[in-house]
Amino acid sequence: MRKNLKGRLYSLNFGKITAINIDPIEKKPLYHFYPGSTILSVGTFGCNFNCGFCQNYEISQIAETGEKLLPEDLVKLAQKYKSQEMIGVAYTYSEPVVWYEYIEASAPLIKELGFKTVLVTNGFINKEPLKKLLPFIDALNIDLKGITEEYYRDVCQGSVTPVLEAIEASKALGAHVEVTTLLVPGLNDAPEQIEELARFLAKIDPDIPLHFSRYFPRYKFNLPPTPEESLYRAREIAGKYLNYVYLGNLPDASNDTFCPRCGALLIRRDYFRVDTPGLSGDTCRQCKSKVKIIL
Repeated sequence: MRKNLKGRLYSLNFGKITAINIDPIEKKPLYHFYPGSTILSVGTFGCNFNCGFCQNYEISQIAETGEKLLPEDLVKLAQKYKSQEMIGVAYTYSEPVVWYEYIEASAPLIKELGFKTVLVTNGFINKEPLKKLLPFIDALNIDLKGITEEYYRDVCQGSVTPVLEAIEASKALGAHVEVTTLLVPGLNDAPEQIEELARFLAKIDPDIPLHFSRYFPRYKFNLPPTPEESLYRAREIAGKYLNYVYLGNLPDASNDTFCPRCGALLIRRDYFRVDTPGLSGDTCRQCKSKVKIIL
């Protein structure tokens, strides 16, 4: 979302807001980052991908639009809605990477006031700008759309390598990272692809939460919705390598969190209603082991 004018790049969406809400943190989805809290969520227009199945195409694939909200105004809104449950600001809905200048200007101001900051991103960003931004970002949900270069090229018009590197860099620099993969039937849900994806994440950290989300026909795609059994199978395969695997867009699926050591129930979820009966801080009440959940 930039324009070249006489050799200089200018942002076209700085301070342009297309959506703003207070959302449950689980909606991002972030399940291991202040569970049960809410977060002021803002988004702009545009994306650096053009996925044929885009679930948010109404704002990600449109031309310049939106109301003006300068960084200092975003800070004022965060202060206005500050509460015990509202923990900060999430840059979400479309692709925040195309909003880089706005995040670079506003996130430090948000952090100065003690708020948390979240990116919900496709992770398609070069290493240097990502590393420059990460000191001001507490948590990311990175959308790993698949594990093959062919899928990214043919379906998303992008590349998987920068996304994999973004996941690695974000973890290495201390940010909380969760990953979401939208399973599209016949395109990225083959067992061998699920296994490769899970093994990649497990090599970084087997405690990275992975969210498999159910696809529904949207935008340019008219494939039928992902079969429920495909999601359960994906969870079973990924669960061989990862300690926390969840299913999204599947109302009947249980998304409770259990201790990977003793199996005790740590977090009970009923849609966006959350309680933590098995946690004492970041420790399992039953076996006393530490768990990677930020409270």
